[in-house]
Amino acid sequence: MNQYGINTKKSLGQNFLTDMNILHQIVAAGEVSSTDNVIEIGPGIGALTEQLARAAKQVLAFEIDGRLIEVLDDTLAPYDNVTVVNKDILKVDLNEALAQYFSDQMAPLKLVANLPYYITTPILMQVLESGIDFASIVVMMQKEVADRLSAQPGTKAYGALSLAVQYRMQAHVAFTVSRTSFIPNPNVDSAIVVLTPREPLTTLPRDEKKLFELFKIGFAMRRKTLWNNLITAFGKNAVVTNKLMDALEMVQIDPKIRAEKLTLEQFIELHNALMTVGINA
Repeated sequence: MNQYGINTKKSLGQNFLTDMNILHQIVAAGEVSSTDNVIEIGPGIGALTEQLARAAKQVLAFEIDGRLIEVLDDTLAPYDNVTVVNKDILKVDLNEALAQYFSDQMAPLKLVANLPYYITTPILMQVLESGIDFASIVVMMQKEVADRLSAQPGTKAYGALSLAVQYRMQAHVAFTVSRTSFIPNPNVDSAIVVLTPREPLTTLPRDEKKLFELFKIGFAMRRKTLWNNLITAFGKNAVVTNKLMDALEMVQIDPKIRAEKLTLEQFIELHNALMTVGINA
């Protein structure tokens, strides 16, 4: 960075990981091998990218900061299996990118990245909603957010994000990372989360998009009961309240319960019941 006269940009959430042991642990957590294609988001100065290049078949990295492209060209010069694309990942069609940049479309695909903290959730949701069949997703994020991804019903960390992630993937925190492992040091500790495909759901939602909206409705006011959040979202008139009560009775859910007590399966059942009684959720 000194060589190229570059400072980190707080606006881009740039905290560059420099601890070689942690870099090796991330690659190991992803079980990256020479048969894998790997996507990286936010390569920074290329520390993790280099380790991925050594282990993977091909690496495709997306970097939003144009100042770093020259640095990456330098640090990754020894590797001919890395492609760096200077684009905002949130504006990329991932399916098109895979077809354009990976030579072997049949190779297992993994995502390994140190995500910018300020847009961790939007990136995760874009990746999960892309429909791409990832063999695994290994991402570093703020520890508090990592705990939410793997949280179980009834816990403080459990919420709409937990449900959205666990609907598609099984999540667990592999290990934590001290703030001293970065330049500059962030204000929080980090964690590595491993996401792997979950077992098929026993009950499928009638409308995935509406199901995800129901997650948000349920946790709109966390301290409120499920009933209060539902009538706030759908209305308090007699027709609507009767339909809401009918849907809750269909799936035997107590209106006085809080959303944090409901499992993913119960949310899906409630969503389907709401659709059945004519409430579009």
